[in-house]
Amino acid sequence: MRVSREEYQQMLVTELHKIYSDETVDHALKPRNMGNIDIASGYASVTGPCGDTMEIWLSVDNKIIAEATFMTDGCVTTIAAGSMVTEMVKGKPVEEAMRIGQQDILRALNGLPEESKHCALLAANTLKEAIIDYYEYSHDKWKRSYKKQW
Repeated sequence: MRVSREEYQQMLVTELHKIYSDETVDHALKPRNMGNIDIASGYASVTGPCGDTMEIWLSVDNKIIAEATFMTDGCVTTIAAGSMVTEMVKGKPVEEAMRIGQQDILRALNGLPEESKHCALLAANTLKEAIIDYYEYSHDKWKRSYKKQW
């Protein structure tokens, strides 16, 4: 039996829906905010216990997150968590975004299987590190260019 590419893709989507919520499948298959920001206000790269790495870039204007992007080498749930967390923080004050945690991301994704919950933690931790990076350089932006060289 030969299956077309479209039929195969539909079979995969059907299988994903058996395991994950509609929100998770949507963010995994159509990730938002993927990529980097050339001149970011905050940046972090964190590797989780499973070996997946997530990077988050933030553009902050007047203490409000104007733009947030991510990249990951991770699995379906890591992609979904990165996409969701970047959507969650856009337009929020930095202090409010700092309080977003694993449970907030899990709720927004309508849950994840137990073995995938660490992906939401990776997204939350990477966001926090990007915000810390923003705070570290927000007063002395010139220091960031020296950090890149060393």
